[in-house]
Amino acid sequence: MAGTRNDDGASGESGLVVSFGEMLIDFVPTVSGVSLAEAPGFLKAPGGAPANVAIAVSRLGGRAAFVGKLGDDEFGHMLANILRENGVVDGGICFDTGARTALAFVTLRADGEREFMFYRNPSADMLLTEAELNLDLIRSAKIFHYGSISLITEPCRSAHLRAMEVAREGGALLSYDPNLRLALWPSAEEARKQIMSIWNQADIIKVSDVELEFLTGKDSVEDEVALSLWHPALSLLLVTLGEKGCKYYTKDFKGSVEGIPVKTIDTTGAGDAFIGSVVRKIADDQSTLQDEAKLREVLRFANACGAITTTKKGAIPALPTVAEALQILRE
Repeated sequence: MAGTRNDDGASGESGLVVSFGEMLIDFVPTVSGVSLAEAPGFLKAPGGAPANVAIAVSRLGGRAAFVGKLGDDEFGHMLANILRENGVVDGGICFDTGARTALAFVTLRADGEREFMFYRNPSADMLLTEAELNLDLIRSAKIFHYGSISLITEPCRSAHLRAMEVAREGGALLSYDPNLRLALWPSAEEARKQIMSIWNQADIIKVSDVELEFLTGKDSVEDEVALSLWHPALSLLLVTLGEKGCKYYTKDFKGSVEGIPVKTIDTTGAGDAFIGSVVRKIADDQSTLQDEAKLREVLRFANACGAITTTKKGAIPALPTVAEALQILRE
């Protein structure tokens, strides 16, 4: 595991991945396959897709920073400490004295899939302003990674757009995982509109099969459906297929990489482990985007990271190390 870092992330050998957005507490039922009302108890698990990605990068030996806002409360300070303990640069974290850290109650169905109930009215992450951004940290990124939840409301939406602009000016690749959470949006139409509003700015995009179907309106993951989301500036489009692995598309080649079979307990964080693994590798070696053999190797490792994450409850506690991923690939 990487050591704690509190600097601006501008030094060192490994390319810095700066992850922007929300961090929250997931409350996961102690029993799978029941509704929230039926759950006898809950386990407290730190989460939030952008934070998960930052920790995934760091746990895999890369350099990562997190930019976002937490409540100035017990949960907020706990989450900031978890980032630091996992070696994530904390120079982009700020605290709000007037709003709480976001909470999400996550039901685990019998098949390991999730349903969400959020407490954000508003939560601190939604109140991040442009003035609170650590622009020097963002400029130092090799890859700037983000989702779509930070687009839902102001002022965070404007902060998100400004951060993307600054990262691009600094020469970073932009990495986008929409991380669709329909329960947080006013409507499905608004979700689709806002997710697509920044689509053409990303260099790397990762979507799940469910997100692909939502964004295209097609009940299919065939190549022509995926490629309908292609845009000319894109370098890499990834479609994750759960236990079936993933598909990849670049300007010059496309293909699929099979999944790693495991006993799934909780899928929370699997996609974050996957994309965290990918951007960690690309931050150090951008030639991966032009070398199909190298990319396939990276994606096989990423599939292993995603698979391992499904074998434990919660996201961050389940994110793997390099040794764990290599072990499952050998089995």
